[in-house]
Amino acid sequence: MSLEIRIDRTFSAVSNAVDKGRIPGAVLGVVNRLGQRATRIAGQAQSVPYSRSMEVDTWFDLASLTKVVFTAPRILALHESGVIDLEAPLISVLPDLNQYHSGSWIRNVTFAQCLAHETGFPAVEPIYTYGRDPALLRAFVLQRDWKRGPAVYSDINFILLGLVLERIHGCRLRELSPGAGLAFEADPENCAATELCTWRERVMCGEVHDDNCYALEGAGHAGLFGTVNAVLDHAQSLLDGIGTGSGMVPDSGTSTFCIEKMRQRVNATRTYGWEGKHKNWSGGELCSEGTIGHTGFTGTGLWIDFDNGLAWTLLTNRIHPTRHSDSGIVALRKTVSEGFYLS
Repeated sequence: MSLEIRIDRTFSAVSNAVDKGRIPGAVLGVVNRLGQRATRIAGQAQSVPYSRSMEVDTWFDLASLTKVVFTAPRILALHESGVIDLEAPLISVLPDLNQYHSGSWIRNVTFAQCLAHETGFPAVEPIYTYGRDPALLRAFVLQRDWKRGPAVYSDINFILLGLVLERIHGCRLRELSPGAGLAFEADPENCAATELCTWRERVMCGEVHDDNCYALEGAGHAGLFGTVNAVLDHAQSLLDGIGTGSGMVPDSGTSTFCIEKMRQRVNATRTYGWEGKHKNWSGGELCSEGTIGHTGFTGTGLWIDFDNGLAWTLLTNRIHPTRHSDSGIVALRKTVSEGFYLS
């Protein structure tokens, strides 16, 4: 069955969500190992305070896709090159981490545990409420005596990995190349709007939605922008398995070794950076067991089925103009993912 037929059938669920006002707009894209791809668009890129139509080249705030498209691959590349050891503690690069508590559990946290969200850091922390100085907020993250809890999906894991990248490269994350077709900001007139922020008092468009990333002026858990074709370029390079995709840059973690690490199960639900297929996950039940995926709070998602040579991305602005509405994004992601496999 051709990609065009697959995406047309699958996109009906997206169009329906737009027509019902659940989400303002969306772009759906799919690519296979042969390099064939198809995209579909619907709805509006912005509705407040004025309207703009969604386009195939609309930029999106990719939110937590930053973790798997930017941060995790670069950490894995550093491991492959011998700069870090995944099983070593973060203090091998960040010796000042929780430096006033020598026996703290935090000083034993490893790179691998952060990649797989197997630490005890809290799921979320409003770091942006502790000040406006990004250097001071970095010090706060490093020195806070975080209370240890159960292992949960936590942005703190990737904020710390972002600090590792900054320390190793000697610059802020936004000074590093995000890769062809990707950026850390976007033209507001060609970007899908996100939320009407209550503390910044404006509609976010072209600047990062994530509060902590904004306050830190760049972080490892969010901040990347891209179009549907940039995301598909990245996915295709991983399907190729040889790291030569058009969206890649040197040392970005696209070698065969790094790709295998991103596919390797660490626990029942996660690989190094990504989610692996499991019951009730966002990628649906019909993809192969070798499928990995990740979602972003703004309404983005990317899934890669290596066994079937297929990848798809659903990019929406589901939090525009507010996150406090029932967008139905959880069910929509599953419906879209399974739609590519129905006969």
